[in-house]
Amino acid sequence: MNRPIVATRQLSQRVDTHAHVFSTSLPLAVERRYAPDYDAPLDAYLGLLDAHDIGNAVLVQPSFLGTDNSCLLRALAGNQGRLKGVAVVSPDVSREALLNMSMAGVAGIRLNLVQQAYPDLGNPSYANLWRWLGDLGYHVELHREAADIAPLIQLLLDTGLPVVVDHFGRPDPQQGTNDPGFKSLLRFGPSGRVWVKVSGAYRCAARGSNFIYDATAQLLDAFGPEHLMWGSDWPHTQFEQVANYSDTLSNLLDLNLNKAILDAMLCSTAQSFYRFAKEPTGKKTLTTSIS
Repeated sequence: MNRPIVATRQLSQRVDTHAHVFSTSLPLAVERRYAPDYDAPLDAYLGLLDAHDIGNAVLVQPSFLGTDNSCLLRALAGNQGRLKGVAVVSPDVSREALLNMSMAGVAGIRLNLVQQAYPDLGNPSYANLWRWLGDLGYHVELHREAADIAPLIQLLLDTGLPVVVDHFGRPDPQQGTNDPGFKSLLRFGPSGRVWVKVSGAYRCAARGSNFIYDATAQLLDAFGPEHLMWGSDWPHTQFEQVANYSDTLSNLLDLNLNKAILDAMLCSTAQSFYRFAKEPTGKKTLTTSIS
């Protein structure tokens, strides 16, 4: 008689630093540039992590949900240790709210400023926010077109906070690595306080170009692998027809980077930056049978 044997093995140290979960039933932000017509459930995402041997991941609040981080916090609550979060908050958020989110697994806040009016982040209304973020060990994740990104990075660095830049810095797809804004991003490498996500290349690259190869090489020269982190950008909102999870991972693996560099970009840099436990808590279940 066949008897099933259920075993578990520890997942790897790989980290996906950029993904979103959401449902069309959630209330949407009044000011939004896009709204999905499908669900991106947590269970589906966790299944992708397991299938690709990804031990840890970072969920990022999508722009269309505004400052309602309830979906993000529910996802973190059921996966303490395996997942971290990046929330979106208003400048007048309370210190107590930030503290509670930190205890729930939120590691930073996101400024999603794509197609938004240029913000005055030096305004006194932000002063308490920057101070409290620093006290709680948060970072600021910045999503903005490359043409405008350098002054925003500098302003955030002046607050003393670490900065994470989304999606290669979002150069103009028609210019790629020739975008002057991308070149300005490279100049922050020596600061040692800026990290860049190698993610969402389809948002800033012309189809069929060598953007991923060229941009990654230049970022490695400027920042080193200790300040670069891979992200899938799942579920690839607005680019669902041209991207899938496997391809986003293959795009990195196919660069033929040496093992030390690849391990840093895919594992150790994010493990350290987001302060994940040394051993990922996620486990993959393997079912076999014997006679």
